[in-house]
Amino acid sequence: MNSINAKTTPKARRLNPISFSKLLIHLLFIIVTLCMIVPFILVVSISFTDETSIMENGYQFIPGEFSMKAYEYIFKAPILLLRAYGVTILTTVAGTLLSLFVTAMLGYVISRRDFRYRTPATFLIFFTMLFNGGLVPSYILITQYLFLQNTLWALILPALISPFYIMIMKGFLSKMPFEIIESAKMDGARELKIFFKIILPLSTPALATLGLFISFGFWNSWFPSLLYIDNEKLIPIQLLLVRMLQSLEFLTSNSDFVNQFGVDTSELPTLSARMAMAILAGGPMVFIFPFFQKYFVKGLTVGSLKG
Repeated sequence: MNSINAKTTPKARRLNPISFSKLLIHLLFIIVTLCMIVPFILVVSISFTDETSIMENGYQFIPGEFSMKAYEYIFKAPILLLRAYGVTILTTVAGTLLSLFVTAMLGYVISRRDFRYRTPATFLIFFTMLFNGGLVPSYILITQYLFLQNTLWALILPALISPFYIMIMKGFLSKMPFEIIESAKMDGARELKIFFKIILPLSTPALATLGLFISFGFWNSWFPSLLYIDNEKLIPIQLLLVRMLQSLEFLTSNSDFVNQFGVDTSELPTLSARMAMAILAGGPMVFIFPFFQKYFVKGLTVGSLKG
């Protein structure tokens, strides 16, 4: 009898229809996925659509008339574009690594139960989430006291520390069993060795998740470069695309005046160029995201217990 049940159970499980709750969950995730993919496909399609076709037919998923004018306009100065990409990549990589290191140190310190000044230190970090110095004092600090104007540090230091990410890191590290640190101390490990050999490896999921958000912030940042950068060689890709878009808007809004100088503004790819800039600005980060996805579901103490 047991052998019959053992043979029929797997078959019965395969024949069982999917439950209504699972069907709703799958349907919900399909809808959410489509809501994310469909706009991206539309942006790509518009970037390859002729400007006249957009004005006549509106936005379409299949280009009414294929055109590369938007990308030709953007790539008229490839050296400037590649240089801006280099500045953005450099600031993103350096800023993300430094920010993760500082965030991990601060989060680890205020998460330790044996730290005497844990409560006031946490309050000071949380206080900066509610109040800040403002734009004018920050500008004076960067330019008049730190002398970072027209340097890459002006693009990195203002966004190096985020109190919100520090609080997230603190909450993540607070779940770590304190016995792990105590056992390491009993084995003769000092604080720096505990931090680099134990805390950082166990914090890989949190570091990967925060690193993705931090890198997004550095990649999409253009306002600090607008304030502190006058050197054309240090302009990031975001500010370069913003200036291109402003030039297009100026030419199209003053077409009557510009046409007097022999410039035909009717052929400028205003709408399609916006979509092409969006792809060039955010496209690289779209391909980087899947490499961090595997760290999102990993636990914290599972690896420590197995190790």
